[in-house]
Amino acid sequence: MLNKYAAAHFGKGASMRSFHFMSCPILRIGVLIPLLLLVGCAGLGKTLEPPRINLSNVQFQESRALETVLQIEIRVFNTNDVPMKVKGLDCDLQLNGRGFATGVSAVDKEIPAFGTTTVPVTVYSSVVDIFRGIVGLHKQEKLKFGVSGRLRLEGGFLMPTVIPFQAEEELALEGFDRRK
Repeated sequence: MLNKYAAAHFGKGASMRSFHFMSCPILRIGVLIPLLLLVGCAGLGKTLEPPRINLSNVQFQESRALETVLQIEIRVFNTNDVPMKVKGLDCDLQLNGRGFATGVSAVDKEIPAFGTTTVPVTVYSSVVDIFRGIVGLHKQEKLKFGVSGRLRLEGGFLMPTVIPFQAEEELALEGFDRRK
């Protein structure tokens, strides 16, 4: 009798097993909720565009026997439609393609959607890195400098907490006094 009822309501191949499954609301809910969560969560996560980065300022702080300390400011452009809450930043400076200085900064700044801010970072350069960076500089026609690193964000639900960045620029040395 139940097999005829199941076949009439759930199709010709239905049996008691499918009838019991469909008639038990707890089983239906137990199967449907995880499926809906999996399907629904697939579209919830935001993919953030990497920020645009510019080196906006460099100031000499101090020189010690084997290292130099610089204070730099990095301008961060948020090109996303959601604000980014920055917790920290780590970066490396390159000069003519070689590592020049490294630094980290703990900050607490919110960059509004489609907004910008500067992040101060103290970077350290060893004497060896400085010499590597300036050797042959007088022969160069262009000075290439770059900054790369990771922006650490306060993570929200399904939001990334680390966003890598990289920027490189060139400065023509024409017109500067190059002693021969």
